[in-house]
Amino acid sequence: MAFFAAKQAARTALAILAAATVLAGHPAAGRAADAATDWVRTEAADVRLVSAIAGTGGREAVPLGLEFRLAEGWKVYWRSAGDVGYPPQADWAGSSNLAATEMQYPVPHRFSAFGIEQFGYSGHVVYPITARLAEPGAPLSLRAAVNALVCSEICVPLDAALSLDLPATPPKPTAFTQMLDRWSAQVPSDLPGLGLDVVSARTEGDPAHPTLVLALASDRPLSALDVFPEGPAGLSFGKPAVSFGPDRRTAELRVPVGAGAGAPLSGAALTLTLADGDRFAERRVTVDAGPAGAGPAAAAAGETGPATWLAMLGAAVLGGLILNLMPCVLPVLSLKLLSAVGYGGAARGAIRRGFLASAAGIVVSFLLLAGGAVALRSAGVAIGWGIQFQQPLFLAAMATLVVLFAANLWGLFEVALPRAVADLGARLPSDTPARPGKSLAGHFLTGAFATLLATPCSAPFLGTAIGFALARGPLEIVAVFAAMGLGLALPYLAVAAVPDLARALPRPGRWMTVLKRVLSVALAATALWLLSVLAAQTGAAAALAVGGVFVALAAALVLLRGRGLAVPLGAAAAVLALVLAGTGERPMPAERTAGSTTVETVAWQPFDRGEIDRLVGEGRVILVDVTADWCLTCKVNKAAVLDRGPVADRLAGGDVLAMRADWTSPDPAIAEYLASFGRYGIPFNAVYGPAAPGGIALPELLTEDAVLAAFGKAGAGPATARLE
Repeated sequence: MAFFAAKQAARTALAILAAATVLAGHPAAGRAADAATDWVRTEAADVRLVSAIAGTGGREAVPLGLEFRLAEGWKVYWRSAGDVGYPPQADWAGSSNLAATEMQYPVPHRFSAFGIEQFGYSGHVVYPITARLAEPGAPLSLRAAVNALVCSEICVPLDAALSLDLPATPPKPTAFTQMLDRWSAQVPSDLPGLGLDVVSARTEGDPAHPTLVLALASDRPLSALDVFPEGPAGLSFGKPAVSFGPDRRTAELRVPVGAGAGAPLSGAALTLTLADGDRFAERRVTVDAGPAGAGPAAAAAGETGPATWLAMLGAAVLGGLILNLMPCVLPVLSLKLLSAVGYGGAARGAIRRGFLASAAGIVVSFLLLAGGAVALRSAGVAIGWGIQFQQPLFLAAMATLVVLFAANLWGLFEVALPRAVADLGARLPSDTPARPGKSLAGHFLTGAFATLLATPCSAPFLGTAIGFALARGPLEIVAVFAAMGLGLALPYLAVAAVPDLARALPRPGRWMTVLKRVLSVALAATALWLLSVLAAQTGAAAALAVGGVFVALAAALVLLRGRGLAVPLGAAAAVLALVLAGTGERPMPAERTAGSTTVETVAWQPFDRGEIDRLVGEGRVILVDVTADWCLTCKVNKAAVLDRGPVADRLAGGDVLAMRADWTSPDPAIAEYLASFGRYGIPFNAVYGPAAPGGIALPELLTEDAVLAAFGKAGAGPATARLE
């Protein structure tokens, strides 16, 4: 009865968890005040400067935005304006503590009139700007003299003097954070796996008036394809004529080109911004030489044949199966074991129904994750495997759920179901004919719980399958996630197919009380692990406060045992834990990285993608470790390979530079870095060097042989083992 009661308690806790997951994506109450200049208003357009954060504390760079509100019929320009116009420019003279700025440009719209092609924006646009500080963490004073050309039937210059001061306070979000995130997500990227690729680029016709012919491939049917080429001075590009392949996954674009004197199209290096509805990508090509850096993968983009499908689905099933053995799922083994023991001597039909319900909970949960991934991807939000563990509210809700399970298994409370719920349960399928009213919903929730705790881990084969899915469309995401759920559910399905595996266990007896208490200790340890991750997210004070709530809850359950107050006490503790978790301050990535080294002789440097290219140019070899406090497989890799033995010796010796990217909290730069390798989950490790400037991706589970061989292959001396 105690375990059944725990399942009933889990329903309430899972409802709280679902609410927390939704809240995790929304700004917390009481956030920082807005940080923006006043609008400079004209008849054609209004302009102002906004900041995504209200302070510079602990920051090396500040995300800004140059925001335009345009009157109807007016437009401003992209970085390459087309036949006329120029993009907005800003002179930052007079600013203090400003080292440099970098303006980015969202994907543009095409404006065609009387044979004149212009590229820009109408209505509303924000140009994202990264402001790098001369002295990190110090106050920033911005003085921008903005000049822009705003055009309708006529063009008028717009000049604005904008001033914005940011103090050296914690970098809390502002009212403009989400707006800047949305516009930053519309900046085209040259990362692979975006579903739009150039197969070939060639020139045809008279060299004085050539035509640029582009062959494109897509991972899903194309709808409103356009291209914005940029090339050497003297080349101008008209509107493309587009012809689609039979399945609309391939297309040929014929772009008329005006070639000035001394600017031949053949052999020219071009930057192409591809746009198709809400999708876009940036690609670099050399005309008549194919895409720069492209290989077979680019040519085959979008061509997902039966063999590829079977291979990816097989990898997803195998990865899900192996996920049962990964550290993240170990806490769930206590519930699996208790459930199996409870079936000792039971009827085969009851065993089969219970384990099928758990398998259904796993598969349905994976389908819900797939739906969430599709929705986030459609909204332009960076997605990845296990990213819900980057949200403090989710961690607090998960810890509450685990504590409730542990308290119930220890015997501190049982949940008496309301009469209406009990009557409903009596009409539902039950575990055994002898115990009517014991609904299979508890087994379903156990499967869902297993899925939630499994998501921080990336097992072998799983990274390949997830990368394939998240780099493509909704169909691939749903199919691969369903296959992953099937793999994780295979042990349950095996017992359902052969119920005698569970019937062979001893019948329940007094010995189960001891077993429950041992397993409750394991769940309590899981709660401590979740609190440690919460401490990394919000600071020790908030995590200790949440832990204090759980201790008070346990004490209250002991003192008030038998008084029927378990449900209101648990609900109150859950709400208080969520509130406390939402009030913590996230440590800065640089601070966390500096404090996360477990081997004192290895000097781990914070991740900097641009620094990698510079160091490789100097002949250095670099190991990049993408990790997070919620990734238990990452900790296994550190303990088994990175922080001991010959690998640690090489890192400490200085011939290989150690660089660590901490993804415990959301970081778009790390998410983009992972996506460049077609990866969307961690652990992830790569080795760079003079012989491998593009990086050598290592397996999810590291071995000394694989890492040392990658060092040798990248240029750090002879390989001591063969790279698998």
